[in-house]
Amino acid sequence: MLATLLFSQGTPMILGGDEFGRTQQGNNNAYAQDNDISWVNWQIGEAGQELEQFVARLTKLRRQYPVLRQSRFLTAQWNEELGVKDCTWLTPAAAEMTPENWTDGNARCVGVLLDGRAQQSGIRKRGSNATLLAILNAHHDVVNFTLPEVVGGRDWERLIDTNLPQEDEDPEDAARFAFGKEYQVTGRSLLLFLLRPERRPRYQKV
Repeated sequence: MLATLLFSQGTPMILGGDEFGRTQQGNNNAYAQDNDISWVNWQIGEAGQELEQFVARLTKLRRQYPVLRQSRFLTAQWNEELGVKDCTWLTPAAAEMTPENWTDGNARCVGVLLDGRAQQSGIRKRGSNATLLAILNAHHDVVNFTLPEVVGGRDWERLIDTNLPQEDEDPEDAARFAFGKEYQVTGRSLLLFLLRPERRPRYQKV
């Protein structure tokens, strides 16, 4: 839930204490409670510290990749002039979502490709931001998701999988996955991948 919130467009609204698991036990009128319901216990323990570190990692990724916090509404429409879509919604088979897919009551997993080459402002020119792929699985079981091929990229680098231990990966040791690879997305999880651009050929001086 925290990853879904912090990787969404717009301004994330987080209540103080959410970052380490504080709860009001479902009470939405806590300002009238002068007791444990409204107090903040700063002795957060190991679980609270781990969650706090996880939230810090999410906010770091949000700062690092502007495509996660754009000021323009996403349209998912093909831009003929720039030859790119700002976002593309994908099925687990890496196919673009159709109206039938959107109305399929059994569908539980979806991906969204956020293309950093899309127009970033009112000026009609290509953006230069990174391209990201977010995958959300609301199903209780594993879903095999095919990582899509993207023009101008060579493979995908995993930035986060909410079902794995949350440790910052060294870019040199980061897990990378080829186009067409089936990734096992565990139940109730969110993943974020970074598109690595294709290598440019090196030219030798003659």
